Amino acid sequence: MELNSNEPTGPLEDRWTKHRDHGKLVNPANRRKYTVIVVGSGLAGGAGAASLGELGYNVKCFAFQDSPRRAHSIAAQGGINAAKNYQSDGDSVWRLFHDTLKGGDFRGRESNTWRLAEISNAIIDQCVAQGVPFAREYGGLLANRSFGGAQVSRTFYARGQTGQQLLIGAYQALERQIGAGTVEMHTRSEMLELIVVDGVARGIVTRSLITGKIEAHVADCVVLATGGYANVFYLSTNAKGSNCTAAWRAHRQGAAFANPCYTQIHPTCIPQAGEHQSKLTLMSESLRNDGRIWVPRKKEDVTKAPGSIPEKDRFYYLEERYPTFGNLVPRDVASRNAKYVCDDGLGVGPEVAGQRRGVYLDFAASISRLGKKEVEDRYGNLFEMYERITGENPYQVPMRIYPASHYAMGGLWVDYNLMTTIPGLFAAGEANFSDHGANRLGASALMQGLSDGYFVLPFTVGNYLGTVRDLPEVRLDHADVKGAVERVENRIHRLLNAPKPSKTADEFHRELGALIWDKCGMARNEAGLKEALAKIPEIRERFWEQVKVPGTGEAFNQTLERAGRVADFMEFAELLSIDALNRDESCGAHFREEHQSEEGEAVRDDEHFQHVSAWEFTGDLGKPKLHKEPLVFERLKPSTRSYK
Repeated sequence: MELNSNEPTGPLEDRWTKHRDHGKLVNPANRRKYTVIVVGSGLAGGAGAASLGELGYNVKCFAFQDSPRRAHSIAAQGGINAAKNYQSDGDSVWRLFHDTLKGGDFRGRESNTWRLAEISNAIIDQCVAQGVPFAREYGGLLANRSFGGAQVSRTFYARGQTGQQLLIGAYQALERQIGAGTVEMHTRSEMLELIVVDGVARGIVTRSLITGKIEAHVADCVVLATGGYANVFYLSTNAKGSNCTAAWRAHRQGAAFANPCYTQIHPTCIPQAGEHQSKLTLMSESLRNDGRIWVPRKKEDVTKAPGSIPEKDRFYYLEERYPTFGNLVPRDVASRNAKYVCDDGLGVGPEVAGQRRGVYLDFAASISRLGKKEVEDRYGNLFEMYERITGENPYQVPMRIYPASHYAMGGLWVDYNLMTTIPGLFAAGEANFSDHGANRLGASALMQGLSDGYFVLPFTVGNYLGTVRDLPEVRLDHADVKGAVERVENRIHRLLNAPKPSKTADEFHRELGALIWDKCGMARNEAGLKEALAKIPEIRERFWEQVKVPGTGEAFNQTLERAGRVADFMEFAELLSIDALNRDESCGAHFREEHQSEEGEAVRDDEHFQHVSAWEFTGDLGKPKLHKEPLVFERLKPSTRSYK
């Protein structure tokens, strides 16, 4: 396996333009001769399928939801970044590039990060033209607010439902192409295998979640836009259906998996309320604009009503430790500090497993300064959501928040064209690793998804097809197609026929997630990771021996769906832990306790780890092969991150 980033050369700000100027094109009349499969219908997949359909390609789009509008992109709340500088506060493409690369602790590819910042302004223009109802100021200009890791206001938003509004924009574009006949939509259809013919991606195998029918679909290239793997922790802010199956199936067929240990923990989530909870809920990072984060200074005060604790006995730990950025430090910094104060016995809220895991997010000062009406206009739907879940009114008492698994910076390795190590297989959005390094800044996920879907894939897919030109025809009776279908059938048979069925897939997932959260979550160390690596194969072996899946594969069977996804998490968790153990440094959200400053900050090792770790599947889950892509920084030299 060879890692070639295929980055253009020359000045950083000219590379994307130069790349498009010299790329291969497909004649409009010839585009209808090509078929492109897009797996996923969220912002990256929906925008990509719509754009490719608009160009004239024959597109098949697959989603396991009953509508593209149910993609997990809908759950994004706070906003989307762009360097418009409408606030005249000094923002620019350069500054967005700087903040994103620095926020990722200099573990992202410089060319890709610049392209993301460069495209950001066009994304806003595209979405406004579609009618996305961004918030506006009194004079009519689009409004902005601040997010973590930046000292400018560059985040465009639609109250606390920005992802939903952006997805509706992509959805209407997709539906237009479905109506025009250029996109063929397959809902309630889950990808379970990648078809590779002569080393080239040529299709997928799916299972209908309604009828259980297994089908092969062939194409000239495949795009995976299937999101991230945060649900490996079991408890996360992701939708329960979010999974790593499509990416993991591609990995097993030869696609390198890059930086799986880069998992983002979001600092503002509703804390776990009990040991049998199955889902956590995100509270937008935008709340940190006007909410102040604190805990009691004294352990004896943690059970008191927050309103009874005087100001002098409140510990505003982020404001005190990071006076320059305050409550708007990046997510990894905010999350670790919340863990520190709770580990010190200053956490608030109910005890779960013997510990209070919660800190206060207090809006009293903002309500006093701005008035309840203004705060309600900004965050009303979030406040309502919080009250429905907790029974507490955040206008009257502080919210309680705690970090939770949220996003994956790791993913399938891709080059500058978003192509994986399998020719003809592209990965977009959260499914790839490329833009955020070791920590994603808030409001950048929507930016990447739409950048990849609307602006990058339409060119790079055409560049690939214009390069390979005439691909040999692949029929459904081809040996490699039939082999892929057979692998799916055999796996389903195995899930349905465990030797000693006695435990549900969810029980195994909960056990695996608790282990990974404890040993490979917010803080990691060598001993804990080695312990995890010893236990994961044992849990996986018991899973295949004891998993209980009633029913058949020839019908609607949600238990079978979950079991298949958990089976892939059982394998992926081992690679995640191997990568975390191998990366013997702290960087961004990957925090090794052996490598921290006296103040508890991450300490990088640029001499030995300034590279992308791309893992190749060897057939032995415990012995993947490591490939390294060196990271070269020409415009922004790595420095120690400081938000003080």
